[in-house]
Amino acid sequence: MVSLVRHVTVDCLDAPRVAAFWAAALGAEPVVVEDNPGDFEVTVTAPGIALLFVPVPRPKTVKNRVHLDLQPQDRGRDAEVRRLLALGATLVDDRREPDGTGWCVLADVEGNEFCVERSAAERAATGSGPRRDAEG
Repeated sequence: MVSLVRHVTVDCLDAPRVAAFWAAALGAEPVVVEDNPGDFEVTVTAPGIALLFVPVPRPKTVKNRVHLDLQPQDRGRDAEVRRLLALGATLVDDRREPDGTGWCVLADVEGNEFCVERSAAERAATGSGPRRDAEG
């Protein structure tokens, strides 16, 4: 028997705040879990992923070794980047190319990096397959 990924865990200072950002980004509702009195964890479950936000006492200090790649489903990459910036994300690195390929590296409200790639429709329009535009 193999293991399955139950959820991706994100350490953060303010679990409800970070979970609220990701819930809005993924169109989901955060669920607060209190395993121990006063120790709140928040889960966000969206199609294809479950994220668990766990409070930790120290802020993030280095680049993430694991990050999420988002592919918009009902809008293009650039519109999705604008929407996420309005939710409180920040632009870390703009890897968009003049020919429409590429991606953007954003950070959530506590600085956790993630990428926004092109939608499936944008990929199909340029003949790109389902793989990433490039390594990021």
